[in-house]
Amino acid sequence: MLGTAAVAAPAQAHAQAQAADKIPVGDVGTSLVNFFNSPDAVAGANDWNCKPSAEHPTPVVLVHATFVNLGTNWSVLSPMLANEGYCVFGFNYGMTQLSFDRIGGLGDIAESAKTLDAFVDKVLAATGAQKVDLVGHSQGGMMPNYFIKRLGGAAKVRTFVALAPSNHGTTIDGVLDLGKALNLLGFANQTLTEAGAPGLVQQEQGSDFQNALFGDGDTVPGPRYVVIETKNDIVVTPYTNAWLKGDGVTNILVQDQCPDDYVGHVGMFNDSPVMQDVLNQLGANTPGFKPACEGYGLPL
Repeated sequence: MLGTAAVAAPAQAHAQAQAADKIPVGDVGTSLVNFFNSPDAVAGANDWNCKPSAEHPTPVVLVHATFVNLGTNWSVLSPMLANEGYCVFGFNYGMTQLSFDRIGGLGDIAESAKTLDAFVDKVLAATGAQKVDLVGHSQGGMMPNYFIKRLGGAAKVRTFVALAPSNHGTTIDGVLDLGKALNLLGFANQTLTEAGAPGLVQQEQGSDFQNALFGDGDTVPGPRYVVIETKNDIVVTPYTNAWLKGDGVTNILVQDQCPDDYVGHVGMFNDSPVMQDVLNQLGANTPGFKPACEGYGLPL
């Protein structure tokens, strides 16, 4: 009969091997380094040989925010999802002459949505899946609405999770109103567009792009929509502009779950309660889910 130590040794070795296989989860420092050194790649993403498992049959496509890139935005979530067994993919979009191959989300949003459309088709072809899940941050949580509503993306998306999305635009914490009052907004918008940043203008509250995109309603049948927002958002203002209305929509305010969570707009990418919510929404989707209130993200 084997002794306890003899039985425990293989089990311990197996646990150590599993731990060794885990991809290190990044942090703020990782994101800063990635911005310069790894704008087109992030740990855990874009293994084109990955085949979805029975447990996680839907591949996940990550859509970054304005002013950043794949490597910066997803240094935390991408390895977390990969470690959970998901096939994870991500890309850059909206690069213009102002981007220096690192500052994304500046270009025309409709064109960025076409980039997303082509990337989703590539993911579906590689994985054999019928649909993808989308997780986007800021503009990355708004732009896919164009893909879903105007480019036939509704048939390709199971769940769309948006973190502090610029749905319905932003007043930029009142700057937009000031620009209007001073009759400077038109000149500023023209300058931004001609310089290579029309995506910034299109995210303004009341822009022609916003009115056209959401004028016929926020959602379309098919995908399940999830919006996760913080009341401390000073980029998308008012923060309630992030919310969507319609069938199949779940709006989650971080502070309803964790009242002391000080996370801001940028910090959604490394906020533990937000990451827990994402994992729940893509996985078990447990009704009444409450994350552990710890490991808060940047208050920016």
